[in-house]
Amino acid sequence: MRSIYDSRQYLKYIFIIGAVLISIVSVVISDSLIKKLAEEERQRIEIWSETTRVLTLDDTGDNASHAAEQTLLLFLKIIEGNTTIPVIESDDQDRIWDHRNIQVPEHGGDVYLAKKLKEFKTKNPPIIMEIDEGVHRYVYYDDSTILKRLLIFPYAQLLVMFIFIMIAFVALMSTKRAEQNKVWVGLSKETAHQLGTPISSLIAWVEYLKTKDVDTAYLTEMEKDVMRLETIANRFSKIGSNPDLKPLNLNDAIHASCEYLQSRISSKVKMTIDAPEDSIFVLMSEALFSWVIENITKNAVDAMEGQGSITYQIREKGQKVLIDISDTGKGMPKSKFRTIFNPGYTTKTRGWGLGLSLVKRIVESCPGGKIYVKESLLGKGTTFRIELRKQKN
Repeated sequence: MRSIYDSRQYLKYIFIIGAVLISIVSVVISDSLIKKLAEEERQRIEIWSETTRVLTLDDTGDNASHAAEQTLLLFLKIIEGNTTIPVIESDDQDRIWDHRNIQVPEHGGDVYLAKKLKEFKTKNPPIIMEIDEGVHRYVYYDDSTILKRLLIFPYAQLLVMFIFIMIAFVALMSTKRAEQNKVWVGLSKETAHQLGTPISSLIAWVEYLKTKDVDTAYLTEMEKDVMRLETIANRFSKIGSNPDLKPLNLNDAIHASCEYLQSRISSKVKMTIDAPEDSIFVLMSEALFSWVIENITKNAVDAMEGQGSITYQIREKGQKVLIDISDTGKGMPKSKFRTIFNPGYTTKTRGWGLGLSLVKRIVESCPGGKIYVKESLLGKGTTFRIELRKQKN
């Protein structure tokens, strides 16, 4: 099993892993900064607590000195300097003696502070102040507004980086897909152009042979094959162009495609069409739709190794028309349900891997068009489903 995109998958994985590593490193660094800030805030509260304890002590006499006055002013400055960290001072009985940087409501202030005290107890361990022998006060505090914002910052940063990575990834994939489309469209049109000259020559040779004594049965078959080549060239020339959508009778189109294929595939393959008696119409190019059926059928024949059965089931569901094409081939794992539609993906030793990719392009270019693997079981077979919008004739 091979795909021209297998090697490119590694680049995608490297990009994703690199982005994840950058995100993790960013979160770790932010977390480290937050922890350092939290330690600094605790140190500030310890200084605040010590200042409060000193001011609480009953000192007389010496306080009259100039040095004591300066010390007192310094202590007051330290206390007033805390304008961001919410603090509650309480005793052993949880009686609140002081609080700072907390907006207390006019009514029910005591109850509010009691709730805040319980909340602060769960946030940080208290700072214990010994006011007198056997007398202690406890300083409980919450994180400052800045620290709370920093706690949210890593997650916000991670979200922004995730969005950026997703946008970059989608843009990368879209660019790559656009480049792929240009390559396949150019290849298709060049193929159609190159087929034009030999087809014209073959048509001329058939007309020439008609003037000779040649068995008409041979000429009829040659004409069919030449017409078939013209149809193929016409299909390739339409890839990448706006398809000429016209009301198409699905029943007739599928019957015609199966009739053509029946004589060109193994006689051991049984083809069954399960369709309603009434005609069902969709907007579709007849030439391109027959290409869709033929590609899926040939893949089914290859999967069955030339022996088995293929069922074409058509049914209506509201405004949709569902076409299920089931085979009794070797099936595929669920991991390949999407991969098989990638250009260049093939399980054959000889093949370009363009068939199902072009089928997907054709179906999705029609109103309401969608194609996917409905189900597949290893060793039992695969069912492709085509969804199209029903058209009133």
